[in-house]
Amino acid sequence: MVEQELKIAIEKMKKDSPARKFVESVDIAINFKDINLQDPSKRFQMDVRLPHPLEKDVKICVLGEGSHLVDAESAGAARIINKDELDNISREPKIAKKLAQQYDFFIATASLMPTIGRSLGKFLGPRGKMPRPLPPTAPIKPLINDFQTTIQIRLRQSPVIHARIATIAMENDSIVENALTVVRNIENRLEKGENNIRTIYIKSTMGPAIKVK
Repeated sequence: MVEQELKIAIEKMKKDSPARKFVESVDIAINFKDINLQDPSKRFQMDVRLPHPLEKDVKICVLGEGSHLVDAESAGAARIINKDELDNISREPKIAKKLAQQYDFFIATASLMPTIGRSLGKFLGPRGKMPRPLPPTAPIKPLINDFQTTIQIRLRQSPVIHARIATIAMENDSIVENALTVVRNIENRLEKGENNIRTIYIKSTMGPAIKVK
């Protein structure tokens, strides 16, 4: 049932979104009910692998040493930070805060994690962006490739989540499958499953929010 309702909402979203000079993102918003978010055990954060890539660059920052510095560049990381630069950033809170805002995911050579925790933890932690640690000899490209189809879902103190799931240029069926993947993953984390979901909306960047009935 939800699949058909998502399809109808996405068709309406595209109909109500005139052509733009840029490719709009498609977001999903899910409102919850009957969840006591004062209880920390009811909150969650998770990565969701989408069946279809977003067709927009996912910005990944690598904080690395050794071979990871070379591998990150060839794997398409948006930003590469070595230990010396990390030490400089740790003394510049404004730069550290901007870094946390600019990138979607962070990957770090495992040996740098203690330094990152001290220097960037207060900026990355609240955003759920603490780096994925990698052993010194582990390949970095598979993880970067995974992040290209990964989004992060966070349910914190407000009973709603927002997530980018597609671009408006994608095929309707692909957007539906991405949306359905997000909904199913969230339902699996809720105590009462779909009964904890109040409403679902689909929205393009500049368009109106379309309620999934």
